[in-house]
Amino acid sequence: MTPNQWPTAFTARVAQAMREARKVAGLTMAEVAQGCADRGLPEISEHSMKNLESGRKASLTIADFVVLADVLGAPPVTLLFPLGASSTVEVLPGREESTWDTLAWFTGETPLHQPAPEGTPREVLDTFRNHSYLVAAARTSTALATERRRQASTTLDRSRRAALLERASGYEEHAFEDCAELRAFRERMRDRDLVPPALPAELAHVDDPENQSEDNE
Repeated sequence: MTPNQWPTAFTARVAQAMREARKVAGLTMAEVAQGCADRGLPEISEHSMKNLESGRKASLTIADFVVLADVLGAPPVTLLFPLGASSTVEVLPGREESTWDTLAWFTGETPLHQPAPEGTPREVLDTFRNHSYLVAAARTSTALATERRRQASTTLDRSRRAALLERASGYEEHAFEDCAELRAFRERMRDRDLVPPALPAELAHVDDPENQSEDNE
């Protein structure tokens, strides 16, 4: 494939993936067009969908692509690269790579031999990814502590209640530590002028100034 042919072939591959995603979702072209209009992009008509899927439309804007992915209910990256259908893909003109490695490159998950320099796009991405890991850990430990405490409050067996309360205490200690680590990480992000993602309702207390002052006592 020549460099001049690559853009058209890339769009055709994306269009094919969209066609398959549309069929899996059980949507007609008219329904996809209506979905785009509902999302504020009426320019994507049933006719333009037919042109895209038939190959007569050789290009696609990023805005069109994102809206279509949402209508189709497909993670955008899965429409770009044929994961599961082909072991390799021509990611750039004349550059054939593993489909999985290409997807990891696109999402910023390619393993690094050393940490990315602070402030680089990759380092910022890794920071937010680490934040999501800390949120997941805090949610899990908090949920386990809450569940063990609930079980203890409903059991009539004294020995079992004591065992559950002991477990709850251990989980609560883990939850406290996980939340404290998450709070400190979010503070470091703010110190770098990075805006942390909103926390789930059950972890809203992590950003409570009173909790921060208690930790410092």
